[in-house]
Amino acid sequence: MAPARKAEEKAAADAAAWIFNVVTSVGIIIVNKALMATHGFSFATTLTGMHFATTTLMTVILKILGYVQPSHLPLSELLKFVVFANFSIVGMNVSLMWNSVGFYQIAKLSMIPVSCLLEVVLDKIRYSRDTKLSIGVVLLGVGVCTVTDVSVNARGFIAAFVAVWSTSMQQYYVHYLQRKYSLSSFNLLAHTAPAQAASLLFLGPFLDFWLTDTRVDKYDYKTASLIFIFLSCTIAVGTNLSQFICIGRFTAVSFQVLGHMKTILVLIMGFFFFGKENLNLQVVFGMVIAVVGMIWYGNASSKPGGKERRSHSLPTNKTET
Repeated sequence: MAPARKAEEKAAADAAAWIFNVVTSVGIIIVNKALMATHGFSFATTLTGMHFATTTLMTVILKILGYVQPSHLPLSELLKFVVFANFSIVGMNVSLMWNSVGFYQIAKLSMIPVSCLLEVVLDKIRYSRDTKLSIGVVLLGVGVCTVTDVSVNARGFIAAFVAVWSTSMQQYYVHYLQRKYSLSSFNLLAHTAPAQAASLLFLGPFLDFWLTDTRVDKYDYKTASLIFIFLSCTIAVGTNLSQFICIGRFTAVSFQVLGHMKTILVLIMGFFFFGKENLNLQVVFGMVIAVVGMIWYGNASSKPGGKERRSHSLPTNKTET
């Protein structure tokens, strides 16, 4: 009876982690869309720096209150993580700027096979046939409902390549560092958020000026835009934390596959709030395929042999206290 109850508690915790991530991720997309489209705040990299500064403040408060215990992460590991994470953020912003929406979506979809490759090569993970097929179904479904115009240029391809590989490495590293150094999600955020905040707040204004030809300090800050910036930063704390929780509990591949549920929800909410002119049979068909693939993946990967490590163990270092 005890093992059954333990399994039920784990399933409930897993579901809560996914719901937390989906709600915060969809919420921040909606708030940022309003902030950028309605209020003209187009400084995405600087805004991300603000997000991590707010997250840093949260971790400091939790440390003072005793909810985050002292832990250790080598400087070399921290620097590698920050490089991957910042290249991911900058690469995604530049890729969106230089590519068509269709190619940008294809690049995002390619993160799943790249993440699979990293797990196969670095973690010696083996996927069953059903797991591989279910991933293919998810890619097909999301592609059908999101990919429209597709045009490629050299600099856009390079930006997308950097974005895909750096994002995949950053997400892999979240899981890797938590396992190797026995870090909780709060611990890892406490190490990484200050470094990301400092680097992005320093580089962000220059990068945003390069991309938008507008200086962030010349923006006309009004009460409404400040409220949306505050909301964005507040929700981002939950988004950053929930990402680390989900990848720590699962893997980068599972986070990518099931994370496309957020894409479906954003499309549905877009139809609900902004009209149904883009709601057609192709989009609905793609959504159905994607959801079926996600359900299949969850079932296939949880079965014995669905996704397993081949006699390979990662050395772990216990957290220093």
